[in-house]
Amino acid sequence: MPCLLALIAFFFPRFVLIVLGVFTHYLGRAYDSAIWPILGFFFLPYTTLAYAYSINSNGRIDGLYVVLLIVAVLMDLGVIGGSAKASGMTRDPSR
Repeated sequence: MPCLLALIAFFFPRFVLIVLGVFTHYLGRAYDSAIWPILGFFFLPYTTLAYAYSINSNGRIDGLYVVLLIVAVLMDLGVIGGSAKASGMTRDPSR
């Protein structure tokens, strides 16, 4: 079951954030206020999930959890930045 949730989180991180926020206290244990998961939902969903996993698993961010967090940030930046180029929304100076 955890592998299935991880696979769903990889493809649908915002859906997993909603499920975790509504049905569990997983995000509440990782974040002190509700504003960070809400902002994470809109701007950095992978990073929000990786931080919550790191805090709930280890209690702090160190070792391999730092690598996990860095990879999540890079995935978020790729998801956000890559969509405009793929859809043709960027200006081509040669036109």
